[in-house]
Amino acid sequence: MRIVLQRVRHASVTVAGRVTGQIGPGLLVLAGFAPADTTADLDWMARKLVQLRIFADDEGKMNRSVLDIGGEVLVVSQFTLLADARKGNRPSYIGAAPPPIAVPLYEQFVELVTQLLGRPAATGEFGADMQVELLNDGPVTIVLDSPER
Repeated sequence: MRIVLQRVRHASVTVAGRVTGQIGPGLLVLAGFAPADTTADLDWMARKLVQLRIFADDEGKMNRSVLDIGGEVLVVSQFTLLADARKGNRPSYIGAAPPPIAVPLYEQFVELVTQLLGRPAATGEFGADMQVELLNDGPVTIVLDSPER
């Protein structure tokens, strides 16, 4: 599993002209899943992202988590995070889990984030053509890979 998380002032996802998820201050999470991902990977990643101290405290130091600030989380599936572009000019996506595997992983991950956050995580729509808008705060952008934990 690979995620790219961005600290945002606000973010939203639109599918076919309809907003499917939007948040105020918090984290936009782009999530890609591999066929070998396990419940342990999902759990580790969900805990890491809600506890990661990347929000400013009263002294301006990154000492607070999204939980600490009462922030929101928007999770968007993105299989292209597992692209392999080492050869040629057309990326290969064979490292990404196919939908029958990825959909349950995505849904379980969103549920774990929701439970840890204590409020529903906003989402995009798995497999849809999505437009993602955000105002990156900082900017702060972090890439996490579950195999490297």
